[in-house]
Amino acid sequence: MNNYETVFILTPVLSDAQVEEAVKKFEDLIKEKNCEIVAKENWGLKKLAYPIQLKKNGFYTLIEFKGEGTVVADLELAFKRDERVIRYLTTKLDKHAIEYAITRRTKVKTAKA
Repeated sequence: MNNYETVFILTPVLSDAQVEEAVKKFEDLIKEKNCEIVAKENWGLKKLAYPIQLKKNGFYTLIEFKGEGTVVADLELAFKRDERVIRYLTTKLDKHAIEYAITRRTKVKTAKA
């Protein structure tokens, strides 16, 4: 089992309910492939570094999961087919990135508390 994290940006014209529905769709896909979701962060509506499809903002979501390498291709195919997704990136985490992700999650939890 490898550790992965995926960040995807949804189009800003969606309502909160539509954003939640889209995120749930990708979470369910990950779970269907026998992967374990380690963490999920909703970063909200953020300004893009450059316009994409004439849009200047997007809803960012980060999902960390453990699974086999074959799930990445299925997940990215789902991103390509979904018109609500304007950008995505999935990376495999090495041991240093895993440690950093754990540290980042604990800082986010303490900051919210």
